[in-house]
Amino acid sequence: MNQNIFPVFDKILTRKDKEKLLNQHAVVIWMTGLSGAGKTTLATYIAVELNNRGYLTQILDGDNIRAGINNNLGFTEDDRYENIRRISEVSKLFLDCGIVCINSFISPTNEIRQMAMDIIGKENYFEVFVNAPIEVCESRDVKGLYQKARKGEIKNFTGIDSPFDIPDHSFIEINTDQLTIDESVSKLLEKILPVIEYKG
Repeated sequence: MNQNIFPVFDKILTRKDKEKLLNQHAVVIWMTGLSGAGKTTLATYIAVELNNRGYLTQILDGDNIRAGINNNLGFTEDDRYENIRRISEVSKLFLDCGIVCINSFISPTNEIRQMAMDIIGKENYFEVFVNAPIEVCESRDVKGLYQKARKGEIKNFTGIDSPFDIPDHSFIEINTDQLTIDESVSKLLEKILPVIEYKG
């Protein structure tokens, strides 16, 4: 067989090739905050808005990560660290595909978020602090997780018997107790759209 018939096999497509195809700059939007702060809701709305503008996105959150690739992990300190490490590695794969990856995880400590940023790359990592007082988060908790944690039925629950570090270097802070979902989405889009715009 004449190998020159398939010259494409001599070249592995790069992230830049895929970004050009998709007409977007791939990044990881990493949403951190307490359970009930509104991370998943905001991530869902942002994904829809970006899709409407022609951007290809992928949401990673507890539902699709802990049900699959991380279904063997619990909530000990070591398991939380491994959870975020795996998520960060998966995020890199989406970056290499030119996709905007929207991550929604408590990721409670500055140390664990620093690890994520180191894996993903500082230039690719945009941290969003989704902030709401714990009493507001508890009022939104339809699953009753906070109540169970206060009764001791759930151990190592962030905000109750496990710490949450206020982010040191967030890209933007969204106060979901002060803003409506539409206002929160608009505020985040204003910051994100220039970052993901394809500039060639």
